[in-house]
Amino acid sequence: MLTGLPKALQAQQIDVAIGGGSITAPPASAASGTHEAQSLTGGLYPSASADFLFFKRVGVQGEIAWRWRDSTYAPGYVNLPFKPIFYDFNAIWSSKTLNYRFVHLAVEALGGAGVATTRFYVQGCSGSSCYGTTNHFMVVGGGGIKFYVWRHFFIRPEARYYQIKNNVEFSSAHALRYSGSIGYTFR
Repeated sequence: MLTGLPKALQAQQIDVAIGGGSITAPPASAASGTHEAQSLTGGLYPSASADFLFFKRVGVQGEIAWRWRDSTYAPGYVNLPFKPIFYDFNAIWSSKTLNYRFVHLAVEALGGAGVATTRFYVQGCSGSSCYGTTNHFMVVGGGGIKFYVWRHFFIRPEARYYQIKNNVEFSSAHALRYSGSIGYTFR
């Protein structure tokens, strides 16, 4: 009855990675309707991710990316420091590792949902809660290509598209994060 269990356990795979990149979004001048004239574009966004493939090449993935340094909201007017943070949880598909002469790679595609949190910091505050937050539901899509550089270590160029619901604090309800990661595959 449990004869298939060892084979199923061998098929499992876990990837962990850290990385960094940036975000592109419409400029402040593109704001319309209820959107504020503030863009998410630019800045360094470190990230951490992990995925677990449990059924053939399909699994779940989670990721967090945040702006490394605070930016200024409404410069010249409000001058409020802020930091965007993106949390997402996705279904993921990964191809089998393709082995060419000196290149070993796998293609990934993912999609899911998450939360876009923006922290607005209060200037001159010295307590532990010196910020206010806005949270917005978001839909995520993206992918990457894992290049195995040595054994189970990989580098992965990747991109994520965020569709952020009711995101009126910025010039648009969408953003594109492009980045690179280094990671390790446990098999």
